[in-house]
Amino acid sequence: MKVSVSVLFLTATLAGGVAYADCTYPQAPDKFPDGNTASLQEMLAAQKTVKQFDQDIKAYTDCLRLEHDTAVKNIDPTAPPDKIKAQKAELDNVWAKKNDAAVDQDTAVTNRFNEQVRVYKAKAKGKS
Repeated sequence: MKVSVSVLFLTATLAGGVAYADCTYPQAPDKFPDGNTASLQEMLAAQKTVKQFDQDIKAYTDCLRLEHDTAVKNIDPTAPPDKIKAQKAELDNVWAKKNDAAVDQDTAVTNRFNEQVRVYKAKAKGKS
């Protein structure tokens, strides 16, 4: 019986891990215009890229949540309660790590861009 429970747990865990494969992590912008030398058009284009990345991260985290919730619903309800609890905890942990990493990268991208916006505005203010 222990072997079949272990196999069941492993199968459910692997199935839960595969579920996350359908969510595609968006490509972050790799560089931004230098606020010291950029034109307004370059800054606006970069702003558009940052906003798109933010929307893509939102779609990615929504996908992760949906896949997590689906995986949790697919946990075998006939498994022992401690195994169900362990499977759910593992799924929650994987979801939280992936979600937090995406949000952290989104924040970092936004902060990098905002720094160049501050430089650009300071340069523009110095010209007046």
